[in-house]
Amino acid sequence: MFIPDIELQSASTIAQHQSLALQRLLGYLRHFSPFYKEWFEEHKVDVNQIKSIEDIRFIPPVNKDMLQERNWDFLCVDRAQVAEYTTTSGTLGRPVIIALTENDLERLSYNEYISFCCAGGTEDDVYQLMLTLDRQFMAGMAYYSGIRKLGAGVLRVGPGVPSLQWENILRIRPSTIVAVPSFILKLIAYAKEHGIDINATSVKKAVCIGENIRNQDFTYNTLGEKITADWNIQLYSTYASTEMQTAFTECNAGMGGHHHPELLYVELLDENNQPVPAGTPGEVTITTLGVEGMPLLRYKTGDICQYFDQPCSCGRKTIRLSPVIGRQKQMIKYKGTTLYPPALFDLLAGMELVKEYVVEVYSNEIGTDEIRLHLYPVAISEEIDRKIKSYLQANLRVIPQVQYVGLQEIMKMQFQETSRKPIKFFDNRK
Repeated sequence: MFIPDIELQSASTIAQHQSLALQRLLGYLRHFSPFYKEWFEEHKVDVNQIKSIEDIRFIPPVNKDMLQERNWDFLCVDRAQVAEYTTTSGTLGRPVIIALTENDLERLSYNEYISFCCAGGTEDDVYQLMLTLDRQFMAGMAYYSGIRKLGAGVLRVGPGVPSLQWENILRIRPSTIVAVPSFILKLIAYAKEHGIDINATSVKKAVCIGENIRNQDFTYNTLGEKITADWNIQLYSTYASTEMQTAFTECNAGMGGHHHPELLYVELLDENNQPVPAGTPGEVTITTLGVEGMPLLRYKTGDICQYFDQPCSCGRKTIRLSPVIGRQKQMIKYKGTTLYPPALFDLLAGMELVKEYVVEVYSNEIGTDEIRLHLYPVAISEEIDRKIKSYLQANLRVIPQVQYVGLQEIMKMQFQETSRKPIKFFDNRK
C-alpha cells in the first residue's frame, strides 16, 4: 500500500512543505489570476510578506458566490491550455465551471490513486463504477483515471439499473464497488428478490460517495448499519468537491477522511473566519496546491465538518475530517432547533415505513423556516400515518408537515433532468 512520504511526517515538516507551496501559489496568482490580482489590491495584501502557512490568515477568504459571479476571472491559463471543462453539481445555485489543464488532470489522477491506496486498494483489485462518467462530472473521470494509475481493473457500468450491476458482478467478479450508499441498499433489495447470495459474491469493499455512512463519532449511521447488516463488506467513506480537485478518503481504521497535504491546505473556520480547534465544527476552507487552471486560495466550501489531529493507526500523521455535518447555507432553524439536512436524511433512512423521501424547507408568512417532508410510504393508512408522526415526534421533538406521495411523483422530484445524482433536499426559502 503506497503512502506519500509527506503524510508520514511531523506537523512541523508538513507546515514547512506547505509554506513553500503557498509562496509558489501566491506568486502564480499575482501574475496570472485576474480575480486574485484584484483581490490582493483591494485588501492591500502584499504577497511578499506571506512567509509561512500561518500567515495565510492575513488574506481574506473567498466564497462560492464570488466563484459563481466571476467564474472566468479565476482562470489562470489561456483557453488553449484547457484540456477538460467540468462543472459543480449546482446544488446551491448555478453550476460553476472548473477548467483543468493536462497537468491538472495528472494531479487529479494522482489524487485518486493515493485515495484508492488509502482505501486499501491494490493492483489486484477490480473496481465496478456505479456512477456517471459524463455530464461534466469530475469525480467519475477522476475515479477512472486513479484506478488506471493504480493498475487495477475497472468496469464502467454507470449509475442505476441493479439488474445490470448484478449481471456484471456475477460475470466479471469485481472486488470493489464505487457507489452512492443509498443505491447499495437497492442492490441489496434486488439481490434478496432474485435469490442472489450477496455474501458469496466477489465484492468485499465499497467506496462510498456522495452520502454520509458514519456519525460524528465514526460509528455507522442508519445507512451504514443497513448496508452492513446484510452485506459483510468493508465500507470506505469519502469527501470531496469539484472545486478542491482533491479527496479525503478513509483508511481501514474508518476514523475520518485523510488529508493529502501535498495537494491541499485545509482550514476549518468559524463564522468570524477564525480557525476552530480540533473536534469543533467549522467551515471547510481550502487552498489548492499544484493546480494550474483554476487554483483557489482560502475558498470557503460551505461544508461544515470537524477535524482530528491525532496520528492514525495506519501511520499517517495528517489531519482527518469528520463526515459532513451539513452545509452552511442549508442550516435550518426550525421551532427553536438547528438542523442540517444530513441529520434528517439519517432519521428518514431509519424509518422502515418510508421507502423514499424528499425534504423541502421554505419560509412561512413571518419569514421563519418550515419543513415539509414528501414521503413515499410502504402504504397509506391512518395507522401508518400515526406511526410515522410518532417516530418524528420522538426523534425531532417536533413534527414537520408530512405529505404522502406515490413512487412516480417522488422519482420525478429526486431525478431532475439536469442533475447527476438524486436530489433529496429542496431549499425554497426566500
